[in-house]
This record gives sequence, structure tokens and C-alpha cells, in this order.
Amino acid sequence: MEIIRLKPVFKQMIWGGNKLRDEFSYDVDAENIGECWGISAHPNGDCTVSGGVYDGMQLSQLYAEHRELFGNIDSYVFPLLTKIIDADTDLSIQVHPNDEYAGKYENGSLGKTECWYVLDAEPGTTIVIGHNAKNHQEVADMIHDKRWKEFIREIPVKKGDFFQINPGTLHAIKGGTLILETQQNSDITYRVYDYDRLTDGKPRPLHVEKSIDVITAPYHEMCEEERAQISKGLQRLVSCNYYTVWKMDVDGYSEFAQDGKFFLASVTDGSGSINGEKLNKGEHFIIPYGYGAIKFEGEMELIISCP
Repeated sequence: MEIIRLKPVFKQMIWGGNKLRDEFSYDVDAENIGECWGISAHPNGDCTVSGGVYDGMQLSQLYAEHRELFGNIDSYVFPLLTKIIDADTDLSIQVHPNDEYAGKYENGSLGKTECWYVLDAEPGTTIVIGHNAKNHQEVADMIHDKRWKEFIREIPVKKGDFFQINPGTLHAIKGGTLILETQQNSDITYRVYDYDRLTDGKPRPLHVEKSIDVITAPYHEMCEEERAQISKGLQRLVSCNYYTVWKMDVDGYSEFAQDGKFFLASVTDGSGSINGEKLNKGEHFIIPYGYGAIKFEGEMELIISCP
């Protein structure tokens, strides 16, 4: 059995930079590439299998027709989505709905629980996580009155930080930050504030009332009790209802247990191999159900997840 390598989908963004091209050597000519959808079966960015038995097949089709590769799970859509995000300037202040709200108001879509592993951050960079309103009414008042400095909670960010972003959490990546995001397979984002920026001479749409509906108040900071060292070179970053995410540092040789699941993996630094198959920085792949013993060699960092 072989790993399933994927060809990423790239997204130009008003806030995007050039690190995805310059640091990951992706073959993209365009400027302002803000997102690399490395493992995605979403209609807005469906990755294509690169090489092997299923070469040229879109991931959504592979999932639909060969569910045995994914342990015959019963999710009606591929459950997760992996991105690398390069923020050259600030992203909009935003929030995501949960499954119930998205299913009701967004044509049956999944909600969006996500998490961020910070691959790099320029000195002095901050990130928006949460807000300072005491209750839901104060959330509405601060947003309607545009009291952004009072409302928005910013904290310093550095390489190696990790954040779990539950639905209802106000958040934004700011300029100078490079992250790997693991999320539910959803593209539902409600923009609360976008710094009055223009795209093609027009402001991007905001979703103020929906945002007020779903923002959790007061904000409760997530503790890091889930983050744990499993073994040498292997750290569990989070485990929640939708995914478990690990960071693996391979220093010569490492093993990873299959334990009855399929895995999504991204090489975020360095190079090496998996069971003799070469891996390079920026590669995204799926380790299918029933693959067997997983043996990594080389000098590399990977982010690995499973539903």
C-alpha cells in the first residue's frame, strides 16, 4: 500500500505574501498567495492525487469511491482540511459558526472548528484570539459602535505556538505570521471587521449580525492541558471531537503507530522519507487506513492529524 500524495490548491488573498512560493518552493507564478490548501476535498478547493494508482483523481472522488482507504468512516464528506496560511498583512477579524448554526443558515454546511500551529512569526507580531466584552449584549454594542481597540483581544505570538479555535471564538492572523491550519471541511467564515480595506474598489462583505449571533461571550481562554509529549520527538497538540493533531520531529528515525486510523500529514520543514518513499518540505499526503507500520527517516518536521 502506498501513501496518497496530493497536489495543493492555491488561493490569492488581499493579505497574502510570497512565502509559500519562496520558502516552500511551490510552483506558483502569482503574487499574494495567501493559502495553500494542502489536503482538501472541499468544492472551493479540491486537491488532486499526484502519482500512484489514483493519479489525477480528485480527493472528493477518491473519498466517495474508495471509502475503504479511509476506514469506511460514515462522514458524508471528507471530514478535515489542511492549509498553510501566509499572512503578509492582517486578516479580517472573524468568527466561525458551529455545526448546528451552519447547517441551519449555510445550506447544510459543516461548522468550523480549527487549530493553528505557528510555523513562523516575525519579531513583535501579535495575533487576535478572543475579545474583552463581558456579555453578549456588550459584544453587540462594541461591534455596532466600532470600539475595535476596546473590543479585540491581541496577544504576542511566536514560532511554535499553538491555538485551538473553537466556533464562536473571535480571531485573526496578523501580518508576519505563517501557520499550518487543521480544520473541519468547511469554508464558512463571518467577517466582523476588515479594516475598511477595498478589493477592486469595494469593501469586502461583512457578516456583522451573523457574527454577533455566534460569538461566545464572555471569552474563555483555552488551556493547554491537551498538549502533551507522547514520546521523543512526538507531541500531541490537541484532541477534540473533530480531530487529533500531533507535531512530529524526525531526527534520524521515528515510528508512528497506525492504530486503526487514516492520517493527514504535511512536511513543514526539512526532508526525509516514509517507508523508503522520499518526502520534501511542503509535501502533503494521506496515510491510508491499513497502511501498516509507519517509519520516518531523515531530518524533518511534520504536522499529522486524523479525524
